[in-house]
This record gives sequence, C-alpha cells and structure tokens, in this order.
Amino acid sequence: QVQLVESGGGSVQAGGSLRLACAASGPPDSRNAVGWFRQVSGKEREFVAGIGWASSLTLYADSAKGRFTISKDNAKNTVYLQMNSLKPEDTADYYCAAGIRPFGIPSAASKDWNYWGQGTQVTVSS
Repeated sequence: QVQLVESGGGSVQAGGSLRLACAASGPPDSRNAVGWFRQVSGKEREFVAGIGWASSLTLYADSAKGRFTISKDNAKNTVYLQMNSLKPEDTADYYCAAGIRPFGIPSAASKDWNYWGQGTQVTVSS
C-alpha cells in the first residue's frame, strides 16, 4: 500500500515562497510518477505539477509554469514543490498523488492517480 504524507504548507504573503514535500512509502512498483494537485472548497481538484520517478519528466499546469518547480529526491522517496511568487489565488489545499503512469509520464487528470495524501493547506494573503 502506497502512503503519501505532505508537509510544508502554511501562510505567506503574496510574492513569498513555500516548499511543499511529499514523502512516499510503499512498493516502488506501485508508483512511477507523483503529482501535485490543489483544491479550493467547492471547486474541483486542479492539477499543478507532476514528475516521473525514473524518467524525471515533468508536467506543469499553465498557472504553475515559471513560478513552481517540482523535483524529487529518490534516496528520500520525497517529491518537492517549490512555489515562488505566490499569489492569493494559489490559496488552496495541496494534495500529493501517486500511481502507475504509462512510461512514468504524469497526468493532469485526477482520475489517473491511484493514491492520495491527506493534503496540506497553503494560504497566500494579499
């Protein structure tokens, strides 16, 4: 069973930075990619960024390009989301997702991910 634990959320002013971490455990053959999603209450979960464990291929939502960077530390089984130039509209609960993706290519569709963390809250004030 894959388990994902997010950390690093918090409150920051607009223009600030946060780094989220997603620590993964469980069978590596059940998770060849990791993604970050976010959700605001009452809205659908939104893709932010994803990365392949072995391929290191990355995928970003347009809203994240140029401001967010996804990276991984294979030795620590941890994926990071560095978020810079944060805006109030980035305020959301951020979730880590993992699963088996063809060729380790991340997907922007939440239905394509098998495992989810509990989430970490990010609040950006203006």
